[in-house]
Amino acid sequence: MTFQDLGLEPMLLKAVTEMGFESPTPIQEQTIAQLKDKSSDIVALAQTGTGKTAAFGLPLLSKLDLTSRFTQALILAPTRELCMQISKDLINYSKYMGGLKVTAVYGGAPIMTQIRDLKNGSQVVVATPGRLIDLIDRKAMDLSHVDVVVLDEADEMLNMGFKDDLDLILGNTPPTKNTWLFSATMPREVERIASKYMESPLEISVGKKNQGAENIQHIYYTVNQRDRYAALKRIADFYPDIFGIVFCRTKAETQEVADNLIKDGYNADAIHGDLSQAQRDLVMKRFRSRTLQMLVATDVAARGIDVNNVTHVINYNLPEEAENYTHRSGRTGRAGKSGIAIAIVTPREVNKIKDIERIMGNSFTKADVPDGVAVCEKQLFHLVTKLHEVEVKDDEIEKYLPKIYEELKDLTKEELIKRFISEEFNRFYNYYQNSQDLNMGNDGGNNGKTTRFFVNMGVLDGFNKNSIKDFLVEISNIQARMIFNIDVKNSFSFFETENKFVDPLLALNKAGIEFNGRGISFEVSKAKPSGGYGEKRSYGGGSREDGQRRSYGGGGERSGERKSYGGGERRSYGGGGERSGERKTYGGGERSGERKSYGGGESRSFGGGERSGERKSYGGGERSGERKSYGGERTSGERKTYGSGERKPFVSSREGGENKPAGDRPFGGSSEGGERRGRFTKD
Repeated sequence: MTFQDLGLEPMLLKAVTEMGFESPTPIQEQTIAQLKDKSSDIVALAQTGTGKTAAFGLPLLSKLDLTSRFTQALILAPTRELCMQISKDLINYSKYMGGLKVTAVYGGAPIMTQIRDLKNGSQVVVATPGRLIDLIDRKAMDLSHVDVVVLDEADEMLNMGFKDDLDLILGNTPPTKNTWLFSATMPREVERIASKYMESPLEISVGKKNQGAENIQHIYYTVNQRDRYAALKRIADFYPDIFGIVFCRTKAETQEVADNLIKDGYNADAIHGDLSQAQRDLVMKRFRSRTLQMLVATDVAARGIDVNNVTHVINYNLPEEAENYTHRSGRTGRAGKSGIAIAIVTPREVNKIKDIERIMGNSFTKADVPDGVAVCEKQLFHLVTKLHEVEVKDDEIEKYLPKIYEELKDLTKEELIKRFISEEFNRFYNYYQNSQDLNMGNDGGNNGKTTRFFVNMGVLDGFNKNSIKDFLVEISNIQARMIFNIDVKNSFSFFETENKFVDPLLALNKAGIEFNGRGISFEVSKAKPSGGYGEKRSYGGGSREDGQRRSYGGGGERSGERKSYGGGERRSYGGGGERSGERKTYGGGERSGERKSYGGGESRSFGGGERSGERKSYGGGERSGERKSYGGERTSGERKTYGSGERKPFVSSREGGENKPAGDRPFGGSSEGGERRGRFTKD
């Protein structure tokens, strides 16, 4: 079937033919035939990119009375980009219709200019709900002559919180109007709008409700949260001809990802709600002209992106609502072409993939993030293809050839090809030759590629996640990005790193490294983090003679009465769950119990309500900023030191300040320009 077979008016047929329209899409074929000569309400369900604008725009234009200056058609769209796109398309369709005026009203543009255009008369108004409400409040918008209201991307308008605005707008239109609702999905709120404002609507559906397009391949990669950006870069390098959209959840994340891509040499930019209209227009102009290779966008900002030949849609994060994935993936595979939709997920998000599969009716393919070898191979043959297809400007280059031939005369053809290819290939090879495997298992495991460690330093030493990472980097020479999943407790911490660093870390136990006079000890943790303290550890890296923690019957955090005998030993009796064991209290409520330490630093709380008891420290002063022990020798289960043995907080040098125990300056402080002091010693 052709557009001529649909019976379009000659003026519209001439315009769409010049625009390159040949055969109508399924949604256009069904909708135009129903709406062109009939007056009825309609609910049309079709995916993004299937030509919905022409599906409602062409029959709408054929119904207008061009001799009247009143607004006869109102089209509502969720974003200004989509509003502008619809307005532009209608103007193109009506190229040979004299006397037609289309006005777009949306936020971010001067409202007085829009009011002036409306007063001059517009048969068609394309609006965003927020700006239209403003115009109605100013008495600048007359909806009393509207014959047709089109709700485009109705599901997205409701997702964005325009429910009350739609009720107000539709309530200001004549009851005799026709309502045409177009949507990619059919959630309950859309059904509510249809039942409330439509009378026996005709339902047209291309494919099943909420179904994704069949010409799009859906792939997901499972990675660690810290490797999400590295996976994005790997994907971009694996597809050298990528012309895609990267979706993020927040405006801040969108800008951050775009800035990082630009810094790393990619042709990328961001579009989100914090940009001015002029900035958004400039970004979209660059993307449409393919000056940009990747556009990083939020869901809202991307609603108006109507760009053909998008090869990839990358979900940097999955959307909050599973239905929104359909909108995102619809940016590629438009006009019958194929496309690829990629999701970068963590193991915890794999269940969301299952939800999306159920809603869309399509399935995902789990794939491995390409390794460095695969990326280099892809880039190599892409370069070969480019060389084969490059356009040679004979006249312009002719004058340079003699000197070029002279310079390269000692090279054979094979050597010349090898060197020429290596100029570009070496760049990727040098970057990826030691690249890590980014893939993780769906069960949350690391495919056996990482190891969890225990280290006997924690909050009492002044550490937080950032400062302990700095400390570990300095003593181990491991890159900061290789230390992750850090969990800092009071007197110890856990962290993860790749398996190849296990032996070097355990070897540090024999290096005699000390912090504030205490030896640093690393141990491999055999269990995953449980949220408590009862984690199993192997003691292959060195014995803990400085005081054990034993757990009888439970092992959760604060799982019973905590007593310290002789200096270092901590034991938990009874209990099982977190804070569920025996705790002796004297005279008060929760956490007011007596905590006794014999011989080292006694810490007692008496009376009062929750956390209200006075804490006094007798003797050694444990947890009062200083730990002291007196006399004797160090034996199993007992920690005794000769000398200061003060436990002073560690302060990071992230701000470029002085590195020294915080006992010499305020906790967390950073003295600019101060002389760097050693935090530890190696024997």
